[in-house]
Amino acid sequence: MVEALDRRTFLKGTGVCFGLPLLEAMIGRASATPAAKPRRLVGILTNQGILPQYFFPEKAGRDYKPSDYLGKLGTHLGRLTVFSGVSLPGVTGGHVAERCFLTGTPHPDRGGFRNGISLDQFAAEQIGNQTRYPSLVLAMTNENSTLSYTRSGAPISAEKSAKKLFQKLFVQGKPAEVAAAVEALRQGQSTLDFLAGQSARLNATLPLADQHRMDQYFSSVRELEQRLHSSEAWEYKPKPKVEATCPEDNTDPREFAKRTGLMFDVMKLSLETDSTRVISLFIDTTVIHNLTHHGNRPEVLAELKSKEESQFDALNAFLTAIAEAKEEGETLLDRTMVLYGTNMGSANSHSNVNLPVLLAGGGFKHGQHLEFDRNNNYPLTNLHVSMLQRLGIEAGEFSTGKGTMRGLEFA
Repeated sequence: MVEALDRRTFLKGTGVCFGLPLLEAMIGRASATPAAKPRRLVGILTNQGILPQYFFPEKAGRDYKPSDYLGKLGTHLGRLTVFSGVSLPGVTGGHVAERCFLTGTPHPDRGGFRNGISLDQFAAEQIGNQTRYPSLVLAMTNENSTLSYTRSGAPISAEKSAKKLFQKLFVQGKPAEVAAAVEALRQGQSTLDFLAGQSARLNATLPLADQHRMDQYFSSVRELEQRLHSSEAWEYKPKPKVEATCPEDNTDPREFAKRTGLMFDVMKLSLETDSTRVISLFIDTTVIHNLTHHGNRPEVLAELKSKEESQFDALNAFLTAIAEAKEEGETLLDRTMVLYGTNMGSANSHSNVNLPVLLAGGGFKHGQHLEFDRNNNYPLTNLHVSMLQRLGIEAGEFSTGKGTMRGLEFA
């Protein structure tokens, strides 16, 4: 009879915090198909809702009249698709649904909730080795919010400073700093070697089913080792040079649109230099939370609308910047999917259905309003599947999405 094994026992003595679930990346993975050209993914959430009456067009199809908010993106309407009647199946709980915008994991409001892998991290597992940074996890917040979660459902800390992000991407470290970074990576590899040895000795004492699980774990460890070797190689490569100057951070939460604009500027540079192809951005607008409970009072609605319009101005500037950047005869926007939306269809009532969402760029046949049933919503996670496939990833499903987004075709 084999004694029950505490997973912490296996990790004792390593001197590091190293969780087994974080390494189970090989289980059930789809394979990536090499793409003929770089494809990129940006996922953006604004967490306090978007007034639906100023977002959704009245008419479906390709000849719709832009709503007030979409009018702010006027020059890009032919490069985007707006969706209505969509939601994340089973994702409830009002504000807490923000953690599921890119995961689609149901019932975040229930006790014992465990999140799933986020869209950006699933993509980074497949294509992240093609760039210096597999993904960038960002947030404009003074809290610890994030959109990105590992395969085991653990939240990934977000970079909240546009200045620090710029320095990370474009400021070359001194030789001693580079050496220290490489040594840290090598220490990580040594830890993995130790764990591999531990697993080999342990395997002989386990039942057959557990041996298979340990083999999967061992394969995951080896894959992570390869990523660390790749990271070490990147440390010795010069970082790209850009003409832009390093931004100074704005920490005033009331200036969330300006703060977002600063982050958008650095995001554009990271995409343009191909430093990464996967980005998530959490935009915290908690400062206007009281306004979102407007009770349909005209003066409060007018103030809230003004605040939200400033967000669409910032989004428009970002789309314009990547539309003006060229790559091999195409615009950067043509090759970059920008998902923008919110976790609440109505912040006033904390509703998590009929989510205001749009997708810009990325090489789809855009210029349309895809309208679905507002009483029986269409799964937004189907859009996640379409986005993964556009990256060249052979994924037939993702989270609760069991197929691609109906009506959205590749260009």
